[in-house]
Amino acid sequence: MKTAVVVTIVFFIIAIAWIGFIIWLLSLIIRALRKYLKSEDVRKEKSVVKKSLGEKLKNYRTSCKMTQEFVAEQIGVSRQAVSKWENGTSDPSTSNLFALAKLFGISVEELLQDLI
Repeated sequence: MKTAVVVTIVFFIIAIAWIGFIIWLLSLIIRALRKYLKSEDVRKEKSVVKKSLGEKLKNYRTSCKMTQEFVAEQIGVSRQAVSKWENGTSDPSTSNLFALAKLFGISVEELLQDLI
Protein backbone atom coordinates (compact mmCIF):
# COMPACT_ATOMS: atom_id res chain seq x y z
CA MET A 1 0.00 0.00 0.00
CA LYS A 2 2.78 2.43 0.93
CA THR A 3 4.65 1.66 -2.29
CA ALA A 4 1.59 2.45 -4.38
CA VAL A 5 1.25 5.85 -2.69
CA VAL A 6 4.95 6.63 -3.27
CA VAL A 7 4.72 5.60 -6.94
CA THR A 8 1.61 7.74 -7.38
CA ILE A 9 3.35 10.75 -5.83
CA VAL A 10 6.44 10.24 -8.04
CA PHE A 11 4.29 10.03 -11.19
CA PHE A 12 2.40 13.14 -10.05
CA ILE A 13 5.68 15.07 -9.61
CA ILE A 14 6.94 13.90 -13.01
CA ALA A 15 3.64 14.93 -14.64
CA ILE A 16 3.85 18.39 -13.06
CA ALA A 17 7.48 18.72 -14.24
CA TRP A 18 6.44 17.82 -17.82
CA ILE A 19 3.57 20.28 -17.76
CA GLY A 20 5.95 22.98 -16.50
CA PHE A 21 8.42 22.16 -19.26
CA ILE A 22 5.70 22.34 -21.94
CA ILE A 23 4.46 25.69 -20.61
CA TRP A 24 8.04 27.04 -20.60
CA LEU A 25 8.58 25.81 -24.16
CA LEU A 26 5.32 27.39 -25.36
CA SER A 27 6.28 30.70 -23.75
CA LEU A 28 9.59 30.64 -25.62
CA ILE A 29 7.81 29.97 -28.91
CA ILE A 30 5.35 32.80 -28.27
CA ARG A 31 8.21 35.22 -27.46
CA ALA A 32 10.04 34.21 -30.63
CA LEU A 33 6.91 34.72 -32.75
CA ARG A 34 6.30 38.15 -31.20
CA LYS A 35 9.87 39.17 -31.92
CA TYR A 36 9.55 37.95 -35.51
CA LEU A 37 6.32 39.87 -36.04
CA LYS A 38 7.89 43.05 -34.64
CA SER A 39 10.83 42.71 -37.04
CA GLU A 40 8.66 43.34 -40.10
CA ASP A 41 10.18 46.79 -40.65
CA VAL A 42 13.69 45.31 -40.68
CA ARG A 43 12.62 42.62 -43.14
CA LYS A 44 11.05 45.23 -45.43
CA GLU A 45 14.19 47.38 -45.28
CA LYS A 46 16.36 44.40 -46.12
CA SER A 47 14.24 43.56 -49.16
CA VAL A 48 14.54 47.17 -50.36
CA VAL A 49 18.33 46.95 -50.08
CA LYS A 50 18.35 43.69 -52.02
CA LYS A 51 16.17 45.21 -54.71
CA SER A 52 18.34 48.27 -55.01
CA LEU A 53 21.50 46.13 -55.36
CA GLY A 54 19.74 44.14 -58.06
CA GLU A 55 18.63 47.31 -59.77
CA LYS A 56 22.19 48.65 -59.68
CA LEU A 57 23.54 45.43 -61.17
CA LYS A 58 20.95 45.53 -63.93
CA ASN A 59 21.61 49.22 -64.64
CA TYR A 60 25.38 48.67 -64.91
CA ARG A 61 24.87 45.60 -67.09
CA THR A 62 22.50 47.35 -69.49
CA SER A 63 24.60 50.52 -69.61
CA CYS A 64 27.57 48.36 -70.64
CA LYS A 65 25.33 46.72 -73.26
CA MET A 66 25.84 43.25 -71.83
CA THR A 67 23.38 40.37 -71.64
CA GLN A 68 22.82 38.28 -68.54
CA GLU A 69 24.31 35.34 -70.39
CA PHE A 70 27.47 37.29 -71.24
CA VAL A 71 27.92 38.43 -67.64
CA ALA A 72 27.36 34.88 -66.41
CA GLU A 73 29.97 33.46 -68.80
CA GLN A 74 32.53 36.12 -67.90
CA ILE A 75 32.37 35.52 -64.16
CA GLY A 76 31.68 31.78 -64.27
CA VAL A 77 28.12 31.48 -62.98
CA SER A 78 24.80 30.53 -64.54
CA ARG A 79 22.54 33.02 -66.27
CA GLN A 80 19.89 32.16 -63.70
CA ALA A 81 22.23 33.30 -60.92
CA VAL A 82 22.62 36.70 -62.59
CA SER A 83 18.85 36.90 -62.98
CA LYS A 84 18.34 36.12 -59.28
CA TRP A 85 20.84 38.82 -58.30
CA GLU A 86 19.04 41.37 -60.45
CA ASN A 87 15.61 40.36 -59.13
CA GLY A 88 16.81 40.55 -55.53
CA THR A 89 16.05 36.87 -54.91
CA SER A 90 19.65 36.22 -53.90
CA ASP A 91 22.87 38.15 -53.43
CA PRO A 92 26.18 37.58 -55.19
CA SER A 93 29.07 36.30 -53.11
CA THR A 94 31.96 38.61 -52.26
CA SER A 95 34.15 37.12 -54.97
CA ASN A 96 31.34 37.55 -57.50
CA LEU A 97 30.89 41.19 -56.43
CA PHE A 98 34.58 41.79 -57.15
CA ALA A 99 34.25 40.05 -60.52
CA LEU A 100 31.14 42.08 -61.41
CA ALA A 101 32.82 45.35 -60.46
CA LYS A 102 35.85 44.48 -62.58
CA LEU A 103 33.63 43.46 -65.50
CA PHE A 104 31.68 46.73 -65.31
CA GLY A 105 34.89 48.75 -64.96
CA ILE A 106 34.01 50.18 -61.55
CA SER A 107 35.19 49.71 -57.99
CA VAL A 108 33.38 47.48 -55.53
CA GLU A 109 32.80 50.54 -53.34
CA GLU A 110 31.02 52.25 -56.23
CA LEU A 111 28.90 49.15 -56.80
CA LEU A 112 27.86 48.99 -53.14
CA GLN A 113 27.61 52.75 -52.59
CA ASP A 114 24.32 54.00 -51.07
CA LEU A 115 23.10 50.49 -50.25
CA ILE A 116 23.73 50.54 -46.52
